[in-house]
Amino acid sequence: MTSKDIVLKAAGELFGDMDPSAVDRWVAADYRQHSSLAADGPEALRQLVAGLPEGFRYEGARAIADRDLVALHGTYHGFGLQPLVAFDLFRVDADGKLAEHWDALTPVVTDTASGRTQTDGPAAPGDLDRTEANRKLVTEFAEKVLKGADYSVLTDYISTETYHQHNPEAADGLDGFGAAAAQWAEQGKNLVYRTVHKVVAEGDFVLLQSEGEFGGPVAYWDLFRVADGRIVEHWDVIAPVPAELPHANGLF
Repeated sequence: MTSKDIVLKAAGELFGDMDPSAVDRWVAADYRQHSSLAADGPEALRQLVAGLPEGFRYEGARAIADRDLVALHGTYHGFGLQPLVAFDLFRVDADGKLAEHWDALTPVVTDTASGRTQTDGPAAPGDLDRTEANRKLVTEFAEKVLKGADYSVLTDYISTETYHQHNPEAADGLDGFGAAAAQWAEQGKNLVYRTVHKVVAEGDFVLLQSEGEFGGPVAYWDLFRVADGRIVEHWDVIAPVPAELPHANGLF
């Protein structure tokens, strides 16, 4: 089984079947947890799964595999009063077990500026032979534009013809992003990226896990789709960083 096969099978048994015994089959003894929802170790995950409410379900949108890292993008129903859009990132160890997990969640928004949902769009990675070129493009974009705030080179990385936006507050296109950024700035929420922690790439999909500020400390999870050497689509979750976690690992 590939790392993606392992994560999809494990997640299906844990959060689809809601089977606590799946922890024994799929989770490493030294499982490290970076989510604010649980502590380290298999037993904490077992308790989380055992405590899932009736009617809980996970609706997957896409999966991206990069060596031992596998990212899932989808929606959880039943964690709270409203559905939550989520990125989950798992590290699979040499024994084929889930060894580490990070995540970010944000409420579903039904009325979005672009008319797109937070998870719709292409689901399967394409252009697999372009993985490393697309990783390089998005990594450079992160360094120069997101971290460096050099917007003079924006069109070197983002298409001026097609830019589908899934952030609920931004319309499609560069103009849509610019209008949203201006509105955020008026609210005291400037997009500040400090550190890019992980770049997960498969084909035309590249996911960045970063930290910075957006009116306060946040974790940024940005998923980009690349076509013909330019970014043409964007999904994200911007999650506040909690002051304390139930364990010592931190979010990153």
